[in-house]
Amino acid sequence: MAGEDQGGRVFFSSTGRTLEVEDEIRLVTVGVDIGSSTSHLVFSRLTLERLDARYVVAQRETIYESDIALTPYFAGEDIDAEALGEFIRCQYAAANIAPGDIDTGALILTGVAVRRRNARAIGELFAAEAGKLVAVSAGDALETTMAAYGSGAVARSIRESATVMNVDVGGGTSKIAVCRDGKVIAQTAVDVGARLVMAHHPDSDEIAERMAEDLFAAMAGRAPAATLRLPPLAYPGRIDVLTFSGGVSEYIYGREPGEFGDLGKKLAAAILRRAEAWGPRLEPPVAGIRATVIGASQYTVQVSGSTIFVSPLDALPLRNLAVIAPDLPLGDEQIDAAAVARAIGTVLARLDLADGESPVALFVPWQGSATFARIDAFCRGAEAGLAPVLARGHPLVLVGDSDVGGLLGIHCREEMRMSSPIVSIDGLELKEFDYIDIGAMLESSGAVAVVIKSLVFPVPAD
Repeated sequence: MAGEDQGGRVFFSSTGRTLEVEDEIRLVTVGVDIGSSTSHLVFSRLTLERLDARYVVAQRETIYESDIALTPYFAGEDIDAEALGEFIRCQYAAANIAPGDIDTGALILTGVAVRRRNARAIGELFAAEAGKLVAVSAGDALETTMAAYGSGAVARSIRESATVMNVDVGGGTSKIAVCRDGKVIAQTAVDVGARLVMAHHPDSDEIAERMAEDLFAAMAGRAPAATLRLPPLAYPGRIDVLTFSGGVSEYIYGREPGEFGDLGKKLAAAILRRAEAWGPRLEPPVAGIRATVIGASQYTVQVSGSTIFVSPLDALPLRNLAVIAPDLPLGDEQIDAAAVARAIGTVLARLDLADGESPVALFVPWQGSATFARIDAFCRGAEAGLAPVLARGHPLVLVGDSDVGGLLGIHCREEMRMSSPIVSIDGLELKEFDYIDIGAMLESSGAVAVVIKSLVFPVPAD
């Protein structure tokens, strides 16, 4: 996590070292997952090495995986913050790591935990207490996508040139994602989970079977409307590989012998029987119960190009901007502004950002010529697509990979007379699930330093 900016240099607050003069940086990161059923932490050590003007991850190492605790609740609707805080403090002690030792990390509230009345307060509490964290309340759509990446399903779809379905079965919800060519192409979520009913319920066997039926109906795009948390799965094609993640997956793959007073074991057995007869090849995930948090955060540092636009100058620095990377229609000679707006809106909805409460950075992989007509169409589409964000008073942040940042920013201010603060920079490589910090402008170069914080998802050993 970047600390104070001094003389154009960006310092890590825990060490006071500058990124501009070091060829190698070591960071300690933490991932904290507060879920419907369980909560846990993962501590990692990352080594970054300088590559030209940026830092890349050269090595990643998991240094401690915490115990997995049942998420504590009061009798009502609130998470027991005191009990949860004590668990987290104990895990830091067990890892022999102090909060001040953490350079950065991610705190994620998922599943039913997100909907508890004090979920936001807990996220903010532990973001401040546990170190320099990115705090994410993952709604159903975002959690589905994160589980697909964390389980390794997205990477498998590239590695095996296959269509992979990952089903993340947790305590309160189940998330279904179809992955192909390294992308999540379809998703849904249903009210199926191990802790919705306790194991001692007189009809627990029947309930587990019914839940499994509802889950597989959702996987086939035929879920009962009453169980759906997102629109039904819209993928009629063939599935080559099926993987499961989440807490219930530990039973599905025989990794958990114990029981916790819920339907986990019975639900897993009902799911496994159906999975083995369903058709696609059943494979284990790279990560099961820790899929949404494993690896936590990877940090890279890049320096923008000098052809950038910032207005007003005090719009910087910016911290913890979520990057959105829609499939922008930039390959044609004429850019369709309405199509740009739709692409942005689709991603905002998928990542639970459509309410505009959080600022975002739009990644722009510019293609083709930078004519007035093409720039105008793109900028108008971007303004329309980002309207919910801009309406909340957040700045327009455009981050590109080629040297059109200045042109886009000037056009938005001078031609379109946009009133929002504008930060349009280029020369960077970003992707979905990145979070970025943009530092103040460097006086010597007219560029800005950007800290890129990417969720690191596991890859299988060769």
